[in-house]
Amino acid sequence: MLNSEFVHELQTAWLPHVSDGGLDRVIDLLEKGSPLLLSGRFTSALPTGCLATHIAWHHPAVCHRTEDAGILWLTRIARLNPATSHVIREWDRHDPREWSFRQELLALLVNERARRRDPTPEPCDEEQLVAV
Repeated sequence: MLNSEFVHELQTAWLPHVSDGGLDRVIDLLEKGSPLLLSGRFTSALPTGCLATHIAWHHPAVCHRTEDAGILWLTRIARLNPATSHVIREWDRHDPREWSFRQELLALLVNERARRRDPTPEPCDEEQLVAV
């Protein structure tokens, strides 16, 4: 089960700054169990990278960067210290084959994508109801 610090940081510091393209990319990699999604380091050989790096490669402010994109995204966009980030620490602590952790993270990300795609209807006022 994902710990509360991980979920809180993901929802308050990460997701508000993740582009739709970055969200789609990480969801796709998690769904496929892709070896391009690294754990334990930000990047090795392109196109492999950790969560932050893949998100950064799809963010307009840092997408032009390569190896340091994830670190720049975390520090400049999400305003987090990579060494103390709960998300980074938990991500690195779990083995890539630990499917329960990845499935729970995937579920949170899929829910976020659905939330972004499903606009909430604006409340009707009485004038709109009378006009119908």
